[in-house]
Amino acid sequence: MDFLTNLNRFITRHDLLPRGSPGAPNAPVIVGVSGGADSLCLLHALRALAPANEWQLHVAHLDHQLRGAEAQADADFVRDLAQRWDLPYTIVSRDVAAFARLHKLSLEEAARQVRYSFLLEVAQALHSEAIAVAHHADDQTESVLMHLLRGSGLAGLRGMLPKMLLEEYRDQKPKSKIQNSREASKIYLVRPLLETSRAAIEEYCQQHDFRPRIDATNADTTYFRNRLRHELLPTLETYNPNIRSILRRTADVVAAEYEILQAHTHFAWDKTVVVESATAITFNLLLWREQLIGVRRALVRRAIQRLRPPLRDIDFGHIEAALEILQRAHTGDQVTLPQNLVIEVSYDTLTISPREEFSPPDWPQLPAGLASLAVNLPGITLLPESAWRLEAEFYAEEVEPLEGLTALLDAETLSGPVIMRSRTSADRFHPSGMPSAVRLKDWMINAKVPRVIRNRLPLIVCADQVIWVPGFRVGQPFLVTEKTRQMIKLEFKKG
Repeated sequence: MDFLTNLNRFITRHDLLPRGSPGAPNAPVIVGVSGGADSLCLLHALRALAPANEWQLHVAHLDHQLRGAEAQADADFVRDLAQRWDLPYTIVSRDVAAFARLHKLSLEEAARQVRYSFLLEVAQALHSEAIAVAHHADDQTESVLMHLLRGSGLAGLRGMLPKMLLEEYRDQKPKSKIQNSREASKIYLVRPLLETSRAAIEEYCQQHDFRPRIDATNADTTYFRNRLRHELLPTLETYNPNIRSILRRTADVVAAEYEILQAHTHFAWDKTVVVESATAITFNLLLWREQLIGVRRALVRRAIQRLRPPLRDIDFGHIEAALEILQRAHTGDQVTLPQNLVIEVSYDTLTISPREEFSPPDWPQLPAGLASLAVNLPGITLLPESAWRLEAEFYAEEVEPLEGLTALLDAETLSGPVIMRSRTSADRFHPSGMPSAVRLKDWMINAKVPRVIRNRLPLIVCADQVIWVPGFRVGQPFLVTEKTRQMIKLEFKKG
């Protein structure tokens, strides 16, 4: 069976490119062309198959500005080729090195992100639904091995897919020219050569007397993928000559099993997630812990992916360390994840969210190192090194409703001097409306007291009992009731 017949069958089997309608205008297929043998073969083969399938092709080439005159020569080569083959084209250049520095990425990762952002821009501008790239079977082998070495989960070990929505693959950083996100969600990345070997591609180029461009960086073993290609895979072939096909077969098996896991994860997600937003995802802790370990991993991975789309194939070690801690974690415990994410455990939930910025809110706070401060009753108590003060007044009659940094207490419940101090690990608190006292640390977490002020918040305390957590709750034993004869009003003011 010849090359074009095999290719056409692969495209049909995986529904990679929609067949056009005779006489009807069709959205073009965007073909990523670098000028190398792989993309040259892909473009020529699709062009040969286009008339029978009513495809319209559009060539897209990106100059990464990494190879000077050679890169410019590549762009000129692709332009001349597109003109000779009477194909429309888009050729642009982007400063990948600057992008890598700005976002603290490797050149490999920066080039990938910029490249797919560019292809998406072209597809949106031309209302295309498909972007074809020239990844082939040997690329698939290298990808699976690379993910295996990095310790990725099933999503990485399944390798590259013949067809996937581009929004599942691209990253979110290069947004400036991205148009409608709903439009982007309908664009597919397709890989027609994914079952074609590098040897078959080179033979095809020789048969058609092509002279593809040679990228010297493909031989540079400082790049991780190139070391796999030129050093590790040849070594593995001395152990098993069929290692390449074995890795690809492994990817096929994992991809099928990954679909099963995904279906179960969808079900478990709906069952265990209690709150989901753009900045935080909260799980029911008990229900999460009841899931099989593979599902627990998948749920955490999905949450991370939703909060940090650019964080691809998160390291297995991060997930495993998080799971180990979460299985025995107590209220207030935290697990640090990459890219400033943190998992925080509460009474019955675990929340994955960005770590808070450590800039204190505009709130009364005690200076670091201050043990305690006597509260003047009645009178004014100034907070050292602060513009805040606490005003205290006695009342015998009902006062206006209180909120925020104001509290009303039953004066007769105070059994001794009242002080202002920061929290301690031994503190317990009986919040109004709750049946009994709890650890203050646990209550602060559930009450969402900002973490950055918890240690310096001026608690109002009497005889080691927390009377009031300013701005949040009065202690149940100190509430004003119908039996109260004298009240005391406490209010923090600034200025």
